[in-house]
Amino acid sequence: MLKRERQITGPQGGRIAVGPRTMVNLCANNYLGLADHPEIAKAAIDAIQHYGFGMASVRFICGTLDLHRELEQATARFLGKDDSILFAACFDANGGLFESLLGPEDAIISDALNHASIIDGVRLSKARRYRYASSDMNDLEAQLKQAISDGSRFRLIVTDGVFSMDGHIAKLAEIRALADRYDAIIAVDDCHATGHLGPGGRGTGALTATHVDIITGTFGKTLGGAMGGFIAGPQQAIDLLRQRARPYLFSNALAPAVAAGSLKALELADKSDDLRATLMSHTRRFRTGLAAAGFDLLEGETPIIPVMLGEAGKAQDLAAALDKRGVYVAGFFFPVVPKGKARIRTQMSAALSEADVDFAIGAFAEAGKELGIIG
Repeated sequence: MLKRERQITGPQGGRIAVGPRTMVNLCANNYLGLADHPEIAKAAIDAIQHYGFGMASVRFICGTLDLHRELEQATARFLGKDDSILFAACFDANGGLFESLLGPEDAIISDALNHASIIDGVRLSKARRYRYASSDMNDLEAQLKQAISDGSRFRLIVTDGVFSMDGHIAKLAEIRALADRYDAIIAVDDCHATGHLGPGGRGTGALTATHVDIITGTFGKTLGGAMGGFIAGPQQAIDLLRQRARPYLFSNALAPAVAAGSLKALELADKSDDLRATLMSHTRRFRTGLAAAGFDLLEGETPIIPVMLGEAGKAQDLAAALDKRGVYVAGFFFPVVPKGKARIRTQMSAALSEADVDFAIGAFAEAGKELGIIG
């Protein structure tokens, strides 16, 4: 089955314009609802007026603004790290991380369900590659032992903080214990956590009270929803990445509007406990409502709530039925998820109202019954 794209004709939000219709939106990564925040828009406009539209250069030639360093330093402070480095997207951040820091004598131990950007980044590295069954600590320990047996110099464990298709949180405390036991470092892709999970939105490390050595993340989800990625970590690692990371060295610097808007989004997220509380309230409300209606949900506690349907056709049919009822969702099927695991991945946002959440629950129940998915 082919994926299709629908055109939105207005700003991203809890409700979106799709042609002449207004629909409840359940599939954006707009967790705190900041994508159309007026203060972020103003910061972006002000940056264009002061700095222009684009930099037309990479960072090390003439593309570095004071604004870029402000954003890097603010990101590092937010995450409690020495420094950070900006990329065009987190896909690029993950693409530059492993090749820059690790060589043929080193080992990368990667969770089997890690994001495609991690998989591709690992492939670019000359380090030895090991994979452990997702969140299986026995298998992780076995792979660490094998890496040591194979004579690895440095060992890096890499995992998603929140697995984007399932909504599960990585077992970071257990991973940390194994990393300490086998002298490994930990890198976490926290794209689906930074800004909205954990105390103050500091992500899965803060949520699980676990020290993480290196964090990769994005400004394209919770933090304003535009684009741009980062790596935050120890100063030596960031300094090395600035010299070696190919996606950094050979890509244009972030546009001034994006950098300024992301900086404002980070500032807003830092003081948005109310939005985080709203987000989690919606998460509990929606999960409870769908479970009561009889849908098969993956267990979890994050705003990612996958509705499991099994077959790709069912996912597409339910998405189409919900579209008719004014609920904007997307069906996911192979190769995005494993065969037989097709689903509609719903995502909550603080931009939704309780009325929006209840409307969506009702639409799911009605469409599910019409298609024979629930009784």
